[in-house]
Amino acid sequence: MSDLSLGCALWTLGPTPDVAALARQMEIAATIGCSSVQPWIVNVEYAPCILDPEVGTAANRREVVSIAASLGLSFSGFCAQLQGAATYGGLEEEDGLQWRIEKTMTAMDVAAEMGGDIITAHAGILPAERSHPAYHTLLRSVSAIARHGAEVGVYFALETGQESPQALSDFIDEIGNPWLRVNYDPCNLLRFGSEAGTIDGVRILGEKIIHTHAKDWNPHTRQATCGEGLVPWNAYISALRDIGYRGVQAIEDETGNENMIESIGRSYTFLRGILDD
Repeated sequence: MSDLSLGCALWTLGPTPDVAALARQMEIAATIGCSSVQPWIVNVEYAPCILDPEVGTAANRREVVSIAASLGLSFSGFCAQLQGAATYGGLEEEDGLQWRIEKTMTAMDVAAEMGGDIITAHAGILPAERSHPAYHTLLRSVSAIARHGAEVGVYFALETGQESPQALSDFIDEIGNPWLRVNYDPCNLLRFGSEAGTIDGVRILGEKIIHTHAKDWNPHTRQATCGEGLVPWNAYISALRDIGYRGVQAIEDETGNENMIESIGRSYTFLRGILDD
């Protein structure tokens, strides 16, 4: 058996406005063969979202936990992606910042309530210059969220994006809170960097990586099922094993294929072959 597991980022199957929709998505993931799922947890982009306390109840969330257990699924994490006026995440934007901080903290509370210990999100754009005002805003907001995570036992995993792995690593080191980690997405790094950078980033971030998204990248179609793009999967998985990562590869299918279930299934089959090799 592989030392790495396969899961599914459930929003690839659409929104979850009620328990029934979330149950259907979890059933699909289990049928494909996934051992874990990562649901959306904030009522923002995929709205309405049943796991957000503004939409669903504690009883709804207990029912979801029960359904997952009946399917043999665990929660690898939850996605608490917010948006600012200008950036995806907005934790470096002052306007509306306190609401986004508190919303993320609430997502941590819900994750803990459901037995999870990871939420993932793009925080925003990390300025290259530390003297930039937005850098200090991001430092302040992420530090506050990480402190709350330490209090409730939930990691805040920043998703790799447009900044370099080194810049992200330095930012996390500056905050210095062990409850602040990384959700590694090789597709994002390949899209904004290079194949070599995708592999090097694993080594740079090392033990900070606590969760990963399995997604591929094709610069011509701007999308790809895993194994059908440019992500160097064999070298990437090998690098993860070298740093001691033993967590999930959560399939995040952004292809927009007419048959998303079939596309996720192809990703699963491809990745299973690599992990079991």
